[in-house]
Amino acid sequence: MQSKYLALLVVTLWGCGQASPVPQPPPAQFPPQPALAEVDVDDLLTSLSLREKIAQLVMPWVAGSYMAFDDETFRRMQGWVDSLQIGGLIVSVGSPLDVANKLNRLQERSQLPLLIASDLEAGTAIRLNGGTPFPPNMGIAATGSDSDAYELGRITALEGRAVGIHLAFAPVADVNNNPANPIINVRSFGEDPHAVARLVAAEIRGLQEHGMMAAAKHFPGHGDTGTDSHISLPVLASTWPRLDTVELVPFRSAIAADVAAVMSAHIALPTFDGGQLRPGTVVPNILTGLLRDSLGFNGLVVTDALNMGGIASQYGAEGAVRAFLAGSDLLLQPADPKTAIEAMVAAVARREISAERLNRSVKRVLEMKRRLGLFVQRKALLDSIPFIVGRAEFQEAARNMASRSIVLVKDVGGTVHSLKNARPPLTLVTYAEENNRSVGNVLASELRSRGFAVTTFKLWPASGPASYDSAASSIERNPVTLFAVSDKPTESRGTLGLPESMMSLMAATARARSTILISLGNPYLISAVPEVGSYLIGWRSNAVTEQAVGRALGGATSITGRLPISIPPDYARGWGIRRRVQ
Repeated sequence: MQSKYLALLVVTLWGCGQASPVPQPPPAQFPPQPALAEVDVDDLLTSLSLREKIAQLVMPWVAGSYMAFDDETFRRMQGWVDSLQIGGLIVSVGSPLDVANKLNRLQERSQLPLLIASDLEAGTAIRLNGGTPFPPNMGIAATGSDSDAYELGRITALEGRAVGIHLAFAPVADVNNNPANPIINVRSFGEDPHAVARLVAAEIRGLQEHGMMAAAKHFPGHGDTGTDSHISLPVLASTWPRLDTVELVPFRSAIAADVAAVMSAHIALPTFDGGQLRPGTVVPNILTGLLRDSLGFNGLVVTDALNMGGIASQYGAEGAVRAFLAGSDLLLQPADPKTAIEAMVAAVARREISAERLNRSVKRVLEMKRRLGLFVQRKALLDSIPFIVGRAEFQEAARNMASRSIVLVKDVGGTVHSLKNARPPLTLVTYAEENNRSVGNVLASELRSRGFAVTTFKLWPASGPASYDSAASSIERNPVTLFAVSDKPTESRGTLGLPESMMSLMAATARARSTILISLGNPYLISAVPEVGSYLIGWRSNAVTEQAVGRALGGATSITGRLPISIPPDYARGWGIRRRVQ
């Protein structure tokens, strides 16, 4: 059965009897709040067996990439749906059509509609190939516009719902006040709790007013940690006054904005756990005492991935049970869904989990599915996807945000300022992880289109002395050097920062000639190379950002961004050199 809004979409996009459809804008609010299904959640809950109820709380991870329906990996996913009767899935990277087709197939086979979630921080592009690529949250904050955060949420909802995703693990509500944090960094809106709170609320409204549920993360705050919880257990030594005035401020704002879900962090807070070093995901004082009782949150509590080192190394399969007893509803990404379900069944048999407690969580999940209209329409319309995901107006919005997000932190000697008139020959040296080989390509192309002669040289983590010697030779050929570096928080990497050989090359170059450092990620890099006279932050190594940086350097656009964080030791939050196009 098709829902009314999807039927209207088909009419809007395809017209009546037109052989060559012309793309039309989606409705102002797509999808609008669907008519709630005629399903009685209480009756449905009563009809489920114990094992079926528990399965509704389990959400394993699936790849979004193409695979045949008789592929062994797909058959395993299908078994989770057919035999285990799981409640939902977390979908990862793939093309929009591949993701939607896979999800549709699994939805067809599921007894109850599946709740589909995905990490959609800063838009769908990190999961959907061809999704609209926005700056990361810190770049959005640099524009100074709350409406940009709302627009980010709106477009994310439209694109995500088009392929069958219902719940975004976003926004990030962490306050990044630790420059050494290896995993949050640009994923946060910044270091000021109240500014972060405003942007978090704006993104939630943008998401949920356009049909996608939001999950604020990582409660009670992962911003002031120096350890990646994908690897091991970070420890936050905050007392109540600090937590109350910093970490919890954005989460209060999210709850006031009626956020549908909150995700827990696998971080230890010994002050709130009797001195113990346990992940907050398994601590009742955190998820029930603090989140439910103190902050008054009544929505879904979801765990961070249960196979992460911060919890799996200590609890294994029992992590799901401990998280549920602490106050979680949805149990995300257990290493083995069947084992997690069996562990929960055993906990009920031991009377650790009461029927009332279990029913309360299952009802929250079923009610969310009802609110999303999934009992009426659970499948994505494949024909509509190319009209929505990555559409031109969304791309233009992203380009506009990227342009306004650029921050000029320093320009000693006016190197950046003089480029637009002097047009000197440039050497562009890029640094990125091996899986990001395209970094710098769009930037070089944009600069060449603006009349610059550009010599390029690429460096990687595996680059040795011979590569650095060759880079130095390329640098000597031109009077101005640009270093464009992509240093970003990466799951399980455990550190941020560039190798010493790269830092030495930048410092030596800056002492010898005009040098501009462009960060396409981590904004704190300049602290380690004060010799560099000009520093520009672009926030992310994607095509729209590199184009925006090239246009700014060439003088085609103004530079207006402001730092949403402070950069030790010299640059305060709110700093930014503004240059207007004449």
